[in-house]
Amino acid sequence: MLIASLTLLRHHVSAIATRCQTLVKLAGNPYRPELHYMRGPGPKWHAKHGNRRGDGRL
Repeated sequence: MLIASLTLLRHHVSAIATRCQTLVKLAGNPYRPELHYMRGPGPKWHAKHGNRRGDGRL
């Protein structure tokens, strides 16, 4: 009975340790693609193409 309890405890501790390691890896990853998405034309595009809307906005 004691050996079965220790085996079960070891399994649970191992699972928790694996989850913690995964969390640390994800938290330490500096690459966040959602910060690099295009947000529309920049100032160089506006300087080259000018105002094309006709309503006074860029």
